[in-house]
Amino acid sequence: MLAILRVGYKCIPEIASFRTRRIIRTLPVLLHILLLIHVTEWTVAGQVYLHDLHREMAKDLTLQGNLRLLNMGGEQPDHIQRIYNYAFRFFSESPEMTFADLSGDRSFIDSCMKYGMISTGGPMLGNVSQEGVDVWLRTLRPASVMVIIGEGEDLTCFGPVATTPKTELIAIVQVRGLESGTKYPYQALVDGISITGNMQTFFITTTKKEKLDSCRIAFGSCFHRWGLCNRRLSDQIRSREPMAILLNGDIAVQDRGANIAMHRADYLLRDFQPAWRDLSAQIPIYATWDDHDYFGNDMYNIPRGNTVDDKENLWRVFRNSWNNPSYGFGEKGKGVFFRTRIGPADIIMLDNRYFRQKGSFLGVEQMKWLEEQLLDCEGPFIILSCGTMWSDFVTNGKDSWVEFDPQGREKIFRLIEKNRIGGVLLISGDRHGARGFTIPRSSGFTFYEFGAASLGGRVGPPPIRADWDTQLYGVSGEYAFGEFSFNNTLPDPEVTFRLIHESGTVYYEVTLTKSQLTP
Repeated sequence: MLAILRVGYKCIPEIASFRTRRIIRTLPVLLHILLLIHVTEWTVAGQVYLHDLHREMAKDLTLQGNLRLLNMGGEQPDHIQRIYNYAFRFFSESPEMTFADLSGDRSFIDSCMKYGMISTGGPMLGNVSQEGVDVWLRTLRPASVMVIIGEGEDLTCFGPVATTPKTELIAIVQVRGLESGTKYPYQALVDGISITGNMQTFFITTTKKEKLDSCRIAFGSCFHRWGLCNRRLSDQIRSREPMAILLNGDIAVQDRGANIAMHRADYLLRDFQPAWRDLSAQIPIYATWDDHDYFGNDMYNIPRGNTVDDKENLWRVFRNSWNNPSYGFGEKGKGVFFRTRIGPADIIMLDNRYFRQKGSFLGVEQMKWLEEQLLDCEGPFIILSCGTMWSDFVTNGKDSWVEFDPQGREKIFRLIEKNRIGGVLLISGDRHGARGFTIPRSSGFTFYEFGAASLGGRVGPPPIRADWDTQLYGVSGEYAFGEFSFNNTLPDPEVTFRLIHESGTVYYEVTLTKSQLTP
């Protein structure tokens, strides 16, 4: 709890001020001490309870465990529980079971159709730009998908796109030709029937970078399934209307190994969560995996007992379950890394699992790709994402760059310094909780790393330590997300980072200029 109090004092000065001034002035010192002890005991007890609860849910990969998660955000209707129950049991029959196989099950189809369910996932937004967005959808059975933009009689149709067994019943409708910086209501239709109903579905195209005085990009990791049902967190993110949210791992699948059918069962659980549906239908999603939505805890490349086919099948189910602009080297070379652009920022999200080996954290080809992308970025800012930590502090850098490839990390940092690549913001995940660090360099330059592995509110390693002398903030056992807010109209463009609690409280805030982020 001392760590938590220090976090409060360091990151929320108004709370620290309230405690240190008003309480001490109005209460006897002894009473003040007793109050702090009481709060400490209550908070520690709550943290222990949450830690035990989350560990229990993380290990319970059974049907009952998934049904428990299905109802964590509020009791789901009976028919939703029955339909998910049936689908989970179906996927449990064989690791090869697919959504296409499920669509051929008459009992499942009849149960869904009885309640008007003609889709099993989406709409999920992704790949937003100045002129449009991509809309992802999974249908109940082979169908035709369209997206309609506008209101009243002023409507524009995009599509149709056919879903087939070969595509795992996925459609991605590309919406293009729109105005920049504009809010558009939309509907998604399956065989001419709207599936969005009373949902408030809209998206906002990005603004031209030279006109950007305010653009937000949210980010975080470690939903660990249960965070996906958190309505307060989802609503808080949506209320801030970020241009997108970047999710760098441990999101919807939990330690399913090579049982690809159970990966599908977990993705279906995600898509049945109302909080997730509302979030992904309004905010464009960009996702990479980390260990738990890869094969399992701390696993990478081809874990012992698995095969190349297992690894490639896992990549395919991930690709079909998200709405990214691209996936690594595509079908030929695989991986889930990509580069895109959102507002004033180049986005580079790395894959630190698929190609990793000792001495090469990203693999030779991805590292070469990264070097080329960094030199090609237009800025003024670059968000460089890795599923695990850039720094070595938490758990001594276990399962991160320092253990596998410190020379590779040094190569990246030196490339940025040598070429004076400005505006680089490092983001990371993996270690439960949220922590930020500066990374001082011998050149005199300082990198900034922002972590928000707190989307699932998990208790992790100590959030803050006295010997972490370059730490910016530390929080554990709280639902929170990261956010960058950019102002590109200033002579020296600025970015403000905020760590935001599900309640809207800003735990930590810092503003940096591009010149501060330029070697």
